[in-house]
Amino acid sequence: MGTASVANAYPGMQAAAKQTSESTLERINILPQPFPIALVDFTNLVGQSVNFEQYKGKVVVVNLWATWCPPCVRELPALNRLNQTLNAEHFALLPISIDAEAVAIVQPFLESLGLGEFNSYFDPQQQLRDVFPLDTIPATFILNEQGELVAYVRSYVDWDDTSVATFLEQFRQNAKEVQ
Repeated sequence: MGTASVANAYPGMQAAAKQTSESTLERINILPQPFPIALVDFTNLVGQSVNFEQYKGKVVVVNLWATWCPPCVRELPALNRLNQTLNAEHFALLPISIDAEAVAIVQPFLESLGLGEFNSYFDPQQQLRDVFPLDTIPATFILNEQGELVAYVRSYVDWDDTSVATFLEQFRQNAKEVQ
């Protein structure tokens, strides 16, 4: 099986019926069971390699975006606010730009939006396509504390929704043990 088919192979990737709802969180597809993903490197602002292994033990929200994508740009301020409210001991937000020019255009772009402190990562060669489909962005993928894919959305989400913290909490192992 080639790597192109891997990104579409996990359960739940099939198109779902559209639902009308007040909350964009309902767009997020929760997988029936966690799906292991391959480790693929991306980079931080100073060009160091990073991968999801470094975040095991935390619920990870991976948001793939680009400067040329209006819905992606629309999400950025809310993602920034979400990041400021997440408990860093239990959660990590990893916005990853797929812009080909990476740091050269992304950091000045973020600064022009008043988001100079927003910590974006970079995948200019789009190596993450071996793990996640990149044909539609913005796309957000949620990994559990073991680094397995548990949910995804390939659309804009209102991360300012008051239910986001509760929604993300369901993916914590400790939260499941309490229930």
